[in-house]
Amino acid sequence: MSKSARNRVQRQNALTERTVPWGGIVFFTVIGVVAVVAITFAFLQTRTSSASADIQGLVQKDGLSRDHVATPVKYDSTPPMGGAHDAAWQNCDGRVYDQALRNENAVHSLEHGAVWITYKPDLAADQISKLKEKVEGNDYTMMSPYPDLDAPIALSAWGKQVKVQDASDKRVDAFLKAYVKGPQTPEPGAACNGAKDTP
Repeated sequence: MSKSARNRVQRQNALTERTVPWGGIVFFTVIGVVAVVAITFAFLQTRTSSASADIQGLVQKDGLSRDHVATPVKYDSTPPMGGAHDAAWQNCDGRVYDQALRNENAVHSLEHGAVWITYKPDLAADQISKLKEKVEGNDYTMMSPYPDLDAPIALSAWGKQVKVQDASDKRVDAFLKAYVKGPQTPEPGAACNGAKDTP
């Protein structure tokens, strides 16, 4: 091959040689991952919002204090659904208590993502049994009698509460599904055992 032909081949190779645009590939991959995360988050928020929107009579409170205190707290709801609380949480790993709990310990459990089912002490035995079935063996749930309750049954999570007349009310399951370790949880993943084990 002549020298001029070799030069022509080398120039053609230099023009047709392509490098992989790694910068662009990385950039668009990162953008794609961020988009998938954002869409997933939006979907989960919508799903939870629609689940809570279906719970008639749901009471919600925002801006609740998360301070640890060593003194009794006067709560503005009965039972409380959040606010200042004791440093020790009430064990809530599917616990069924047969005596009233101290509010300040139970509220700490709500902060960890628990749902606290309370009921009037004179609630019928079959109703109590139905509630027990929903709690026993289910982490981040607990139940106890509550003497000053103004409804037969109340379900409380951090900043959320619904009161019902009957353990078979479909709102009981809806509330548990929406709020056991739900998006309202201020300390997701925090322990629900290893603290206060007695009322």
